[in-house]
Amino acid sequence: MSTSAIDNPRGALPASRTSDAIEAVYRKVNWRIIPFLMLCYAVAFLDRINIGYAQLQMKQTLTFSDATYGFGAGIFFVGYFLFEVPSNLLLAKIGARKTLLRIMFIWGIVAAAMSFVQTPMQFYVARFLLGVFEAGFFPGIILYFTYWYPSARRGQMIALFMTATAISSVIAGPLCGGIMKYANGAGGLHGWQWLFVVEGLPAAVLGVVAYLYLQDKPEDARWLTADEKQVLRYQLDHDEKDVESASHTGLGQLFADPKVYALAFAYFLLLGATYTMVFWIPTLIKSWGVADLFMVGLCAAVPQLFGIVGTVWIGRHSDQHRERRWHYAACVAAAAAGMGIIVMSQGSFVASMAGLTLAGIGWIAATPLFFTTTTEYLSKASAAGGIALISSLGNLGPAVGPSVTGWLTARTGSPTYSMLLVISFYVLSGALLLMTVRPARLFAKYSPA
Repeated sequence: MSTSAIDNPRGALPASRTSDAIEAVYRKVNWRIIPFLMLCYAVAFLDRINIGYAQLQMKQTLTFSDATYGFGAGIFFVGYFLFEVPSNLLLAKIGARKTLLRIMFIWGIVAAAMSFVQTPMQFYVARFLLGVFEAGFFPGIILYFTYWYPSARRGQMIALFMTATAISSVIAGPLCGGIMKYANGAGGLHGWQWLFVVEGLPAAVLGVVAYLYLQDKPEDARWLTADEKQVLRYQLDHDEKDVESASHTGLGQLFADPKVYALAFAYFLLLGATYTMVFWIPTLIKSWGVADLFMVGLCAAVPQLFGIVGTVWIGRHSDQHRERRWHYAACVAAAAAGMGIIVMSQGSFVASMAGLTLAGIGWIAATPLFFTTTTEYLSKASAAGGIALISSLGNLGPAVGPSVTGWLTARTGSPTYSMLLVISFYVLSGALLLMTVRPARLFAKYSPA
């Protein structure tokens, strides 16, 4: 079926508002909100992972043990878990602008205040509060996309948005290292203190900008004409989903739906495997004979760069073919296959890098596909709470995966069994999503311009 047919399924819109005209409206929307949200997410992700770089220098000035850093890193996810659902429910009531102002401004202040921690307890409290106040940002943005994009366009937009994490990962090393090296001693502060200040305060500023720049829904956008608003509203009101949707009418039915917990477990497995790999990458690359730390960083950036390209292409391909489930399964299968190549390469640099790149494309592209599927499964009545519930439960995966694989490696004396466990996580996650969510029985084929 043509683009015009799917954009005008019941013939309710005149020809002047179909095809090219509709594409022009969405290009306008894309340029207005996507780059800004990507910037916000890149800053958010940087504030989440910069503790890994800061602790390299903090150990020289504070008497914190590795256990202290490990507990502090993990307690972030506890705060995140506890407050994601309340935050998203609040967003549905008060809107995205006020929610992002609250989240980003307060988390930016807390992130900058990390520069003043001196004791383990202060460190724990700051990390916990960072998780509390950041909770709701990611599921809130996913919910926000459902206010602007129908299912047929949502996959590539979520994919594009989520490339911000890969971009942030690429720049994190040079940026954090540069701040700690060149700002060390300035104003009587250590480099790690400047790191938290410089990377924390932009989030607070962006929170204010989000309140002034964004609109909660298309109807509120003064930069859209009345005709453009009508086109967007029609697309949203006549959304044809690619997977069968739940019939939740409220939170009660949401919490009673076993498929919601199956999806949460699939996400738990995905994040548990992925964060384990993210933690391992520098060590793996070094074990392949790369001794120079700068070269380790460059090699670690390769799968991220390929992942950015792959994520955008796969998201667009998923939208074009109106298919989510098998695209997700293919991505986690690619991640598992890449890990398998690393295991079988036995330290060969070229083969191992090829495996790592394939795995990176798979795990980076998988997350946006997962949440595209999730937003289509959930009903409008349960979207706010459902997205947050699945996200919060899934975010326990990074607290469990690295711990289990670390214990397994220590117990067996070899990383091979841990890597096989990671492979099984990816495979099980794909199989679980395929079994949990069924494709829609009737939907039109769609090929966006």
